[in-house]
Amino acid sequence: MKDAVHVIMAGQPVGKGRPRFTRAGRIYTPAKTKEYEEKLRSAARLAMKDLDRDPTEMPCRVVILAQFEIPKSWPKYKKQAALTGEGNYRPGKPDIDNIVKAALDAMNGIVFKDDALVYKIEVEKRYGQPLLIASVFYDE
Repeated sequence: MKDAVHVIMAGQPVGKGRPRFTRAGRIYTPAKTKEYEEKLRSAARLAMKDLDRDPTEMPCRVVILAQFEIPKSWPKYKKQAALTGEGNYRPGKPDIDNIVKAALDAMNGIVFKDDALVYKIEVEKRYGQPLLIASVFYDE
């Protein structure tokens, strides 16, 4: 674990949306998913440029932290408990696998040559300042 790339993007994390179909039978990705992945792709390009790196062809592991905004309708005690990790307050949607899919798809070809190189993924969803941090650790 000598090297790592940290892709950080502010804002509410978005999971990969299901493909949609037109009446003519064409398949397309929802606009919200496309926009989010493009922003994340830009953040990944910036992180790689800062490190002056090319996409790795080595096996790597990914650690993802997805922080979500606390619902405004919650009372103060519940908001505080969610921030400190007390109680059982965890974000529901989007599903964790859809967050992973969006992050890996966005970093594919930028941080690693192919997401098939990822051999381990750790993911956490929690409340806090809305952001997504995807750290890619290279085993060199």
